[in-house]
This record gives sequence, structure tokens and C-alpha cells, in this order.
Amino acid sequence: MLQDVEIRQLRALQAVATEGSFGRAAERLGFTQSAISQQIAGLERAVGDRVFDRPGGPRRVELTPIGAVVLAYAEAVVERMRAAEDGLRSLRAGEVGRLMVGSFQSVSVQVLPRVVGSLRSERPGLSVRCIESEENEELVAKLLTDELDVSFLVGHWDHEGVETIELAVDPFVLLSPASERHPVVPLAMLSGAPLIGQSPCFCQTLIDDRLREEGVEPDYVFRTNDNAAVQAMVRTGMGRAILPFLAVDTNDPGVTVSALDPDVPPRVITIGRRRGRTLVPAAERFVELARSVCADLPRFEPWVAAAV
Repeated sequence: MLQDVEIRQLRALQAVATEGSFGRAAERLGFTQSAISQQIAGLERAVGDRVFDRPGGPRRVELTPIGAVVLAYAEAVVERMRAAEDGLRSLRAGEVGRLMVGSFQSVSVQVLPRVVGSLRSERPGLSVRCIESEENEELVAKLLTDELDVSFLVGHWDHEGVETIELAVDPFVLLSPASERHPVVPLAMLSGAPLIGQSPCFCQTLIDDRLREEGVEPDYVFRTNDNAAVQAMVRTGMGRAILPFLAVDTNDPGVTVSALDPDVPPRVITIGRRRGRTLVPAAERFVELARSVCADLPRFEPWVAAAV
């Protein structure tokens, strides 16, 4: 029987019990007295008994024992609904909840802190958690299983379950010891030269494929997945390295940053989400901030290398 009870009937019950009058309850809720009477009548039909004694005249209506029990539950239900409304309002405003973000190393250094910092300053009650991986496949898999709300990716991922937004085009550059001052370096000059590289990953595969297309068989004397370690080894003179520009510390006086001729096709940095999935408002705002931050990233120009 109670499954037919409506929230408006419970609100009417509360108002009449508080005001002691159908008329005053109607004024409180902004209804007509007849509308309140109909709501209480509907509630009594659902309950199967009277919820008020109506003495008539100016005297207050009083709850029946059945009405008192129903009122206790009504107050609990209405309070839960009010809490739900507050929760939904906060969620829509992005003030609460949890946001899961995927990233990779260079973005984690240059982009992610600025985006997360801005988001947390706007929404201090929001919990943000980040997962880092150098493998697009792992990040995409986590998007598809809803372990991540959004994720930075390299390239526009070809998967029907994922959609991406382009954030930036990141060129590959050559890092050499500071003693080498060449704005542009032919790829052919790397033939037989010692190189510092990373363990096999998406970007390293792009680099190696391009070198081999130009007849250069890469000779790696050291591999590490730490971009800072790659740059440190170049600084010592152990070898040169090809890295995405975003992965380079351009304030390092111990290295020269040069363009390549012909170049290694640049990587495209995107942010991915599960296709057709409604994002929480905080995730939508994260994407907006990521686009803004990436629009302000420094751009590599070959002439800059000559001044490094």
C-alpha cells in the first residue's frame, strides 16, 4: 500500500501536522486548501486508515496513532530527499565526488599539475586521483572499464568505445651535449652515433621507425623510461637523444635542443573519454582546463635551439 505514496503527500502530511490546519498548511506549501485535502485523502487511501482526527471548527487537527507512525517515516524520507537534492546540486557544480585521470610522464610534469591545481582551487571538496602509464593501451583499457573518467593519450585512439579531443601537437627534437651548437641536425648524422633512448613504448617506436626509414639503425647505449634520466645522460656526453619537446627541460644549460631534418612526425597529445558516457561535471571542467593549459604551452621553434 505504501508504494503508492507520493512525496508531495508526505510533505502535505508534515505541513498539516506542523500547522494544525489544512488552510495554513496550504499557505505554507503554496497550494489551495482543496489540493492539500486531496493529497491527504490520497495518503489515507494508500495507508488504509485516517492519519488525522478532524474535530472541525477552529480547533487544530490532530494526528491519529497511524498518522504519527507515518509522519515519522515521512520526515525521514523527506530528509533523505533533501540530502539527495543537496548531493546532486553539489555534484552538478563539481564540488564533491571523485575524479580519476590517466596520464603519461611528460604530461604529468608539464600539464597535469597545472590542471589539477586549477581544478582543486575551484572545487576544494573534489577528490582527484591520477594513474600514470607510458602505454596508451593500458590507459584506454581503464577508460573502457570506467576505472578512469578521462585520460591523456598520444594520438587519436582508433577504438569505437573511445573519443578524443586534440590538445597539442608536440614535435620531436634532438638533445645533444651543450658543446654541440646546431640549430638543425640531419637525421643521417645519427648513423653510428651513440643514442640514449627509452624502453619500447609508443613514442620510442615512432622514433625508431623514422630512423630506419632514413637508413639509420639506432645504437642505444642506455635506455630508461625516465625523461630526466635521458636528459642527464645526454648532459654527460654519453650520447644524443630524440625526445618529444614536452619531455625536455629547456632550462637545462647542459644540453642543446635542435630540430631534425627530416623531422620525426610530431606526436599529437589528446584527452580521451569513453564514447557515449556522460561525464561528471568535474570531468568536463577538467577537459576545459586541459585545453586551456595546453594552448599556453611553449612552442618549439628551430631558431630557439641556436640560443640554448
